[in-house]
Amino acid sequence: MERFKKVYSQGVMDVMEIWVDTETGVNYVFHRNGNAAGFTSLLDKDGKPIVTP
Repeated sequence: MERFKKVYSQGVMDVMEIWVDTETGVNYVFHRNGNAAGFTSLLDKDGKPIVTP
């Protein structure tokens, strides 16, 4: 079983994806533009991580 599951994706060169950690339920956002990329937790309006039950 893979720990992370991609649940959303858009773009080809400018990529935005949402991944869910299947063990904790925490959602992460991944963004790639050319050679630069970042992966960080997705936060709600109060700054708390979004968790998928």
